[in-house]
Amino acid sequence: MVLLLLSIQKIVMQKAAPLVKRTIKGMANQDKFFDRCFMIADLGCSSGMNTLLLASDIIKTVHEVCQENNQKTPHFQMCLNDLFGNDFNNLFKLLPNFYKTLRKDKGEKIGSCFVSAFLGSFYERLFPDESLHLIHSSYSVHWLSQVCIYNI
Repeated sequence: MVLLLLSIQKIVMQKAAPLVKRTIKGMANQDKFFDRCFMIADLGCSSGMNTLLLASDIIKTVHEVCQENNQKTPHFQMCLNDLFGNDFNNLFKLLPNFYKTLRKDKGEKIGSCFVSAFLGSFYERLFPDESLHLIHSSYSVHWLSQVCIYNI
């Protein structure tokens, strides 16, 4: 059952990947993220490799866009969010291999990546105003009963 869920999550992420890529390229065209740190939030994140796969795909896309625009790749801050019951310890145990793979695939030109956990419900405010560049949610938004009215 767990493998089926992981496969479904991966399929959804693959289907959303072109939209995420277009969004990042659109941001680059408006010079929205060519600063020192690109802030990403994954709302309702998984506690396994799919979360890091998403992070890797976003970092890869930003890196490619920066190269296309002759810009230095920024640092990355990946803000993982889920309810208190999520096993972030399992996720953080995967980070050394994630960092090693990033460096192997992208070399030293890739900016540093910092990963942190933000516990709590996205029904409440999780981040300060204008602190994030990209917010992603694969499966958690279907639980929302209304559109978020925060100016993020």
